[in-house]
Amino acid sequence: MSVLFAAAGAELSKIRSSRIVWLITGAVIALHLLIGQANLRNTSTAVEGITPDGLIEIFADERQPAGEALIDLLVSFSLQIVVMFLPIIAVVIAGQEFRAGQLAQSVLAVPRRGLLMAAKAIALVVFMAGVAILVELISNAYMFLAVKDWDPGLLLGADTLADHGKLLALAVLVSLVSFAITTLTRSTLIGIVVSVLLMALAMTQVLARTVPAVDALLPVSAGRNLLLDPADADLSSSAGYAAIVLVAWALLSTLAAGLLLSRRDAR
Repeated sequence: MSVLFAAAGAELSKIRSSRIVWLITGAVIALHLLIGQANLRNTSTAVEGITPDGLIEIFADERQPAGEALIDLLVSFSLQIVVMFLPIIAVVIAGQEFRAGQLAQSVLAVPRRGLLMAAKAIALVVFMAGVAILVELISNAYMFLAVKDWDPGLLLGADTLADHGKLLALAVLVSLVSFAITTLTRSTLIGIVVSVLLMALAMTQVLARTVPAVDALLPVSAGRNLLLDPADADLSSSAGYAAIVLVAWALLSTLAAGLLLSRRDAR
């Protein structure tokens, strides 16, 4: 176990020392801050207009129970960043291994490919979890500014905290999938294309409306099914089924990537 943690620590150090990873991560966080600032006024105005019976109009001519609607808005705010940009960070992290012989050095340093892939997965999970937590903290900060004069305790409700836990799990799992796909294909470009395609299929809900059984088996679509309210979106499976699909994708893709690592990468 100590060998695994030592290898994971070394992999995490490699991630943290990558300038391109920090540049892209910084750009994603900056974008999240800008979007949050742009939406703050509209959210605050909607909160100020909450009716005495607790209804809010976030979208024109559509009134909903304020608490539920604001939590859904909070989840959606973070969800966009999680599914659109965090997988790209994971792809870039994986892609760094194929530059300047880094993968060869990794295989030579840790010959046991299962141990090596486990170490890489742990390092990725730790880094991406940190990024995801920062994304959620930013979302919460903006939402707190909007609701502090109405119900500041909304952000500490059981439903809100549960949604944060699901978002964190989603961020880690979809990042693992993108990381594994990039490692399998040995191509950053293919990793980005696949990640964008999976995101587009989920966000447009094309397959959810036409072939829901297929849509339910895709990782990003499963994340949508896990987090969104069935009343507000065309979902293709239950939350429980979605969780199983997400975990299966992460485990199987990471296992496949580990199995394909071999000493030939040390050449």
